Amino acid sequence: MHQGLQLKFSSQLTMTPQLQQAIRLLQLSTLDLQQEIIEQLYNNPLLETDEESASAATSESQQAVTDHSAEDINLNNDSPLVQDRARDASEPTVTESEDHWQAGMDEKMPVESDWNTISSTSTSSSKASGEVNLEEIYQVTQTLQDHLIWQLNLTPFSARDRAIAEAFIDDISDAGFISEDLGDITSHLSNHSQTEAIEEDELLAVLKRLQQFDPPGIFARDLRECLLIQLHQLDSSTPHREEAVALVRDFLDDIASVEFNKLARKSKLDPNDLRQALNLIKSLNPQPGEHLCSNNAEYIVPDVHVEKLSGTWQVRLNNDNLPRLKINQSYASLIKRSDDSTENQYLKNNLVEARWFLRSLESRNDSLMRVATAIVEMQQGFLNHGPVAMRPMVLSDIAQQLDLHESTVSRVTTKKYMATPQGIFELKYFFSSHVGTTAGGECSSTAVCAMLKEMISAEQPSKPLSDNKLAALLAEQGIQVARRTVAKYRESINIPSSSQRKRFSSQP
Repeated sequence: MHQGLQLKFSSQLTMTPQLQQAIRLLQLSTLDLQQEIIEQLYNNPLLETDEESASAATSESQQAVTDHSAEDINLNNDSPLVQDRARDASEPTVTESEDHWQAGMDEKMPVESDWNTISSTSTSSSKASGEVNLEEIYQVTQTLQDHLIWQLNLTPFSARDRAIAEAFIDDISDAGFISEDLGDITSHLSNHSQTEAIEEDELLAVLKRLQQFDPPGIFARDLRECLLIQLHQLDSSTPHREEAVALVRDFLDDIASVEFNKLARKSKLDPNDLRQALNLIKSLNPQPGEHLCSNNAEYIVPDVHVEKLSGTWQVRLNNDNLPRLKINQSYASLIKRSDDSTENQYLKNNLVEARWFLRSLESRNDSLMRVATAIVEMQQGFLNHGPVAMRPMVLSDIAQQLDLHESTVSRVTTKKYMATPQGIFELKYFFSSHVGTTAGGECSSTAVCAMLKEMISAEQPSKPLSDNKLAALLAEQGIQVARRTVAKYRESINIPSSSQRKRFSSQP
């Protein structure tokens, strides 16, 4: 074995911290990026908000909207780094306004005045002026459990029954159902208490009282019990209530079918009474606790706006949600090149991080603008005519056009939204697979879904279109799709099958 030395040249990509930061910022949504910028402002003293540029940009934007100028929606590539790319969401300063308000109140309010009189007067005046008192309309209870505990505190229960009721409330599902056995739910009470075992009749008695809580149908153990609770809470004079109770109690499985005549024969009800009873059942809520679940709403902030001016589609970034950043020149001027002290090194490191952060923001906005512009160029048919005119497009199409990697395009289009005349859509919405046509061309799957929606909306409720018929209708328009493909597209847009779309009201 011979030993020797060899010299080889190779190149490899090193994931530096700066590159990792740029990639991470690229895939952040607007809300996440806003939190990241706020964190950087707190941690890095070399970064600050450019309030003067923000106010100037806001006034220019308002003036441009008034004049309907096309210059507003174009990106200004010659403007400074941060003023050009970042967005303004600076928090309003309330100190001066609060001091002015407090001074005015001190002058107008007499020393020995009655606060209740002043409070009631201000409240009535705000109502008269049309202002909304948020404290009056704010919902105190945030979750379904909180709403039930609030009602439990208003209902007289013994200590033993209250412990059982709290166990039921803890076990309730988001839909408002009791999913486990009553004995299993309260088993821990029997194990930890010195009293006698809890009987089933006692559990049922507490459950019956809880089933009278709001919303109607709560604490049911199955769908049949949920619907019956709601029907029994209706006024006895409600038309067709008894028929609806009989249907839910005895023929719940047959209600979901489309065999109207068979259900009429089994229930021995008049067809008209049966329709009215079914409509009453349809008005009930099968998941009574769903609207009280604590779901944190996530508001969509569009990253890109698309408007049509002078016959052409123009793209602009949304510069209204993020603060404009700049380097703090006061701290930067304190840096001495030849000083190696700890304080000077700290300022140097933060200055380097601040510059890299600003460059990463610029790179993010640059990539977002390029990708959005390319999408608009390829999907002008969608912007003009809606989803029916959507072109088939994949990530590689944009990547090849912009000379980017597909992973970069994927990061840019993740959790980024575009505001168009057709609505607000995620950038990934514009990417879809294709199906073949008889003419040898291609059609987007999104366009096929839009066609299916139109066909199904125009069908007769008594004779809904089957998947085979939908495939035949698409074939007449030159789109070649199989029945299974039609079923897949139909399920993707949450449209039930033809048997489930059949309407009772149209039965003979």
